[in-house]
Amino acid sequence: MTRILVVDDEPLTLKSLQARLQADHYTVDTAADGRQALVEAVSNPPDAVILDLGLPQIDGHQVMQALRAWSLVPIIVLSERSDAGEKAAVLDAGADDYVTKPFAMIELLARLRAVLRRPSTQAPSRVIARIGEWRIDLGTSTVSRADDVDEQLRLTPTEWSILGVLLRHPPGQLVTSRQILRHVWGPEHEDKTNYLRIYFANLRRKLEPEPTSPRHLLTEPGMGYRFAP
Repeated sequence: MTRILVVDDEPLTLKSLQARLQADHYTVDTAADGRQALVEAVSNPPDAVILDLGLPQIDGHQVMQALRAWSLVPIIVLSERSDAGEKAAVLDAGADDYVTKPFAMIELLARLRAVLRRPSTQAPSRVIARIGEWRIDLGTSTVSRADDVDEQLRLTPTEWSILGVLLRHPPGQLVTSRQILRHVWGPEHEDKTNYLRIYFANLRRKLEPEPTSPRHLLTEPGMGYRFAP
């Protein structure tokens, strides 16, 4: 059954969308803020996302940036702003469609069916990498043992977003700190390099055989990071 993630901080909108989509035989996950949306997207990868822009904690723009770091899932944006400049900016940032609030449910559902039918012109490559004993599959958002032992490792949504940016670049290529910060947290956080030091330390602790002497998640001081296979 097709899974839809609906993200909106207005309880009535969230409830009405959930009820209507379930009546149309979709599986529906919901989130009332941006952080919860990313957790849901990683835990239960959706077939499409209906995303309100005005969210608490992490706004819709940042949620979309984080999703686009590792996923090409269709995204329909909901917004009260109807000016052409805003629409163009959102579509350029990776949205597949834009619906202005208040909206007619019949129109939103038609747009949803359209994006679900649309063949992707840039189907995501199956990015699979190995770090130590772990096999990272960005396509399925899983980290499993490379020796086929039935064991999986859990990463946070932010950790997935960071790995997505790094692993979608060619092995060995420098990815600047600003690039990662912009994709994961947004342009206003491009100078917060302390964020990356903390998250890369956690990723190495989880993935690297010797976290204090990493072989795969490498730091280029003052510049950024590289993935070495």
